[in-house]
Amino acid sequence: MDMKRRIALAAALLAVGLGAGHFVQNRAAEEKLAAQREAAVKVKSTSVVPLAAESDPAPIILTRPAAEVPAAPMLTPQPDSTPAKIAPPAMPQDTAPTQAEACPVTLDLAAKDHAMLGLTLLAPCQPDARVVIKQGGLAVTGKTSATGALFLDLPAMTTDGTVTVKLADGTRVEATRPMPEVAGLRRFAVQWLDADAFQLQAFENGADYGQPGHVSANAPHTPVPGKPLTGGFLSLLGDDSVDLPMLAEVYTFPANGMPDVVVEAVVTDATCGRELLGETVASVGGQSDSSELTLAMPDCAAKGDILVLKNLVSGTKLATR
Repeated sequence: MDMKRRIALAAALLAVGLGAGHFVQNRAAEEKLAAQREAAVKVKSTSVVPLAAESDPAPIILTRPAAEVPAAPMLTPQPDSTPAKIAPPAMPQDTAPTQAEACPVTLDLAAKDHAMLGLTLLAPCQPDARVVIKQGGLAVTGKTSATGALFLDLPAMTTDGTVTVKLADGTRVEATRPMPEVAGLRRFAVQWLDADAFQLQAFENGADYGQPGHVSANAPHTPVPGKPLTGGFLSLLGDDSVDLPMLAEVYTFPANGMPDVVVEAVVTDATCGRELLGETVASVGGQSDSSELTLAMPDCAAKGDILVLKNLVSGTKLATR
């Protein structure tokens, strides 16, 4: 009985083993077939195109069958909402010369007889212009011509001979011409503004009004060029045709001379009843010194009278005539 059970059990175990082997074999065959089908599908749907080797590595490019590539949608370009940056136009280079370059102002000085400075001013872009000329305490106005030129003889008050000219637009020029000769002369000047008029009178060798030794605006005794001085002479300076004219009279005489010099002011409609303001400038040994001059004029009932200032070198004395 035990033998029968053992044979039956062995037969059953053999049957189970055969069945399991068959099952395993079939299962392996099916998995192999499925793997082959999946590989075939992958090979069919995707192909890898190798690239030629380059010095720099490049990405692999994948291509798909045309049937599987969807058509790319047509895109309409949209305007850029960001405003375009426009470069500013290039500024043209200003190559035109400035007025100072196109119309230079020049000032030249020349030494002349009797310590006079020959002044030449050229300002081609400033015709008929008011100018102020300064030298050694003197300050007078001038006026350029229609071509912007000005020629003037100016008594040097100092040995350095520095002259400054200022034009109406503010342009300022300066020049220097040493004038050692002025140290051997003496000069006395009176200067004023506009209607505050003064007159300078000099009396040489005891002369009186109207006599040969009387030097004035009516008899300036202008020296002869190239000849030495035998007495004094008067220079009338300033242009009274410009606005706010600055005028002066300068008396020049030898350093050893002893003239009597006076300053006068006439009582007129323009000067009566007010104060006149002026300035005196004295040049001795090539050095100049300035002093203010103030004169209270009588009322207009005294029109025609003349106030006389005497002893201006050592002091001031007032008289009338």
